[in-house]
Amino acid sequence: MGAAHSSATCLSSPATTNIPRCYLFHRVSKPSSNSSSIPTIYLHLQKPTSNFISQNHYSLKSPCSSSKIVPLSCARVRLMETQEGSASKPVIDFHGIDEELIQKMAYDALVWSSLHGLVVGDKSVQRSGKVPGVGMVHAPFALLPVAFPENHWKSACEVAPVFNELIDRVSLDGNFLQDSLSRTKKVDVFTSRLLDIHSKVLEMNKTEEIRLGLHRSDYMLDEQTKLLLHIEINTISSSFPGLSCLVSDLHRSLLKRYGEHLGLDSKRIPSNTTVNRFADALAKAWTEYNNPRAAVMVVVQPEEHNMYDQHWLCAALKEKHNVTAIRKTLAEIDKEGELLPDGTLLVGGQAIAVVYFRTGYAPTDYPSEAEWRARLLMEQSLAIKCPSISYHLAGTKKIQQELAKPNVLERFLENKEDITKLQKCFAGLWSLDDSDIVKRAIERPELFVMKPQREGGGNNIYGDDVKENLLRLQREGNEEDAAYILMQRIFPIVSPMFLVRNGICHKDHAVSELGVYSAYLRNKDKVIINDQCGYLMRTKVSSSNEGGVAAGFAVLDSMYLT
Repeated sequence: MGAAHSSATCLSSPATTNIPRCYLFHRVSKPSSNSSSIPTIYLHLQKPTSNFISQNHYSLKSPCSSSKIVPLSCARVRLMETQEGSASKPVIDFHGIDEELIQKMAYDALVWSSLHGLVVGDKSVQRSGKVPGVGMVHAPFALLPVAFPENHWKSACEVAPVFNELIDRVSLDGNFLQDSLSRTKKVDVFTSRLLDIHSKVLEMNKTEEIRLGLHRSDYMLDEQTKLLLHIEINTISSSFPGLSCLVSDLHRSLLKRYGEHLGLDSKRIPSNTTVNRFADALAKAWTEYNNPRAAVMVVVQPEEHNMYDQHWLCAALKEKHNVTAIRKTLAEIDKEGELLPDGTLLVGGQAIAVVYFRTGYAPTDYPSEAEWRARLLMEQSLAIKCPSISYHLAGTKKIQQELAKPNVLERFLENKEDITKLQKCFAGLWSLDDSDIVKRAIERPELFVMKPQREGGGNNIYGDDVKENLLRLQREGNEEDAAYILMQRIFPIVSPMFLVRNGICHKDHAVSELGVYSAYLRNKDKVIINDQCGYLMRTKVSSSNEGGVAAGFAVLDSMYLT
């Protein structure tokens, strides 16, 4: 739960055998006479990086093992089973595709990305994370959308408001947050510092009368059970509301031009308006604050290569609602911020109505006491925080695990139907004080993921490392086990995909993760907004455990409803 770059819980099947990477193509193709104006895109078509053969009945679906490029007409069509066991509409599963068509599509996609702002800062270029317009490169993306069952998409949208309501209810129960994280606090310095701020807010007897949440719930579709399983809910810095919309537009544009050749209909890509919906929520929160001279403050990292995703949201806020947004780092807020006697937050002399965090979710975001002072200052103010410290803590992995325990949801929700919806999508979650589960995880580590209280990608523990870490914790016999939870490892469908990064299109076996954005806003009297807002699809090679785009593990994608 809770980061700019969510870590995918699991990936390819548990027992995989690595094989040498074999490029089917690694050359510059000569353009045909009718495409001489199109510069060549490097096209890497490669064999799967793993056999994807599992000891748990997860077999390889549609292996792309042939070294021959075959016309698209030879592509196979398979039926994807839904949760109810019925077959959905046929979806092309590319066994082979014409190289020249891929060249054209990749070139058009790169042009479209450049013209429409589907860009990030190039980390190899100095100042690209600080100065807009310097060192831009296209965001990594999938060339074609991933097939996704429409019934699962609708289910994820329907449950989004329930997750919103749950987070809000949990955030109001300070004792639950403190008690659930009490053991974690003893062994995790970062969580401890967050809890200290939360305690100080509780001591002030301060109530957040206006509460704003811009969330993203992440899911994977388990191949064996056909269930859409919940990975986490991100309550802080839910990234890509801007770029995710652009990828959907890119794929729709490509299918309008090439859909007839591919047998795909651009109308099957669902509308994605997250950036406008998030801007609407921020604007309504700003209105609730009731100070027309106040601004929205986006809290950012000192060096942010994903700044354009953030700028898209700020631009929509200004253009649609005439609300000004300023960008400040935590260090700048510590230096320029002050709290007036009436609780007003000023930063550089500017009154702040809404604080929108796009940083602050990882220990590295607080390199000195200055950043912690800034976080406390904002929490003590009357500015609307997105998220507040309570919302932030409600999104931690440990709280997610606590909520999965029997009869805990009933503490916060009254509607039995809503409770059933949440429980239906929960993956297995356990505390490390459950000796039976720990024993099973040691015996079958490939079926579990070990998660620390960290966000941002690259933190989870997989495979034999799960076993080794659990045995180490048992030997040491201290309370460090409270810093982790165990989660069921999800094994999604593995499919061949075309992935584009740094101007190079390559084919690999990949898995995808769905993120559903949602917004929640209420004041002391009523709920103003509670709805799903759009989606983020991330796709990555199946041999990779982690799934963050900005962390370099995945590419942006959209969905093709089946």
